[in-house]
Amino acid sequence: MKQIILATNNQNKLREISQMLRPLGIEVLSQSQAGVQLDVEETGTTFAENAELKARAFYEKTGKPVLADDSGLAVDALNGAPGVYSHRYAGEHATDADRCAKLLQELSGVPEQQRTARFLCAMCYIDATGDAHSFLGKVEGIIGMVPEGENGFGYDPVFRYQGKSFAVLTAEEKNAVSHRADALRQVYGYLEQERGTVC
Repeated sequence: MKQIILATNNQNKLREISQMLRPLGIEVLSQSQAGVQLDVEETGTTFAENAELKARAFYEKTGKPVLADDSGLAVDALNGAPGVYSHRYAGEHATDADRCAKLLQELSGVPEQQRTARFLCAMCYIDATGDAHSFLGKVEGIIGMVPEGENGFGYDPVFRYQGKSFAVLTAEEKNAVSHRADALRQVYGYLEQERGTVC
């Protein structure tokens, strides 16, 4: 089975991406499985810059194919916030519930039809030769008035897609339509064409 290192400590992302890449015969290795522990500072101003920063750091350490992502939520009524600060939006040690609560507070008084938003996911794949390949996925929706559902993570309980929050969808339903799925479909296409570059 082919292996790619996933440059994240986020177990939810690891599980989600592993499920999506498994049909291609690719084993996604966590940092610990790859024997690498790096905490890369996300200093980029875009999701794509942050994804490449992470991927490049892991590739330089291991010399092996790496997939990194950076993702977040952009809300039109907040001029694109929380954006690249999605994880730190409610403070460095905030929980997912804290972040959702802060977002809903910021949108207090904004009618639902003006709460348009999108999840964005930038992925950077660095192949065995060290070449970087970038992909951007997105899914459009709105921010609901209250959290709904127990599944998923992050802003899933407040992000509504076609009338349902991401947190009420099963993993399979979410993986079919999510921003990460959109980006991964693009990665799939690349990996299908460039099979020889995956170790």
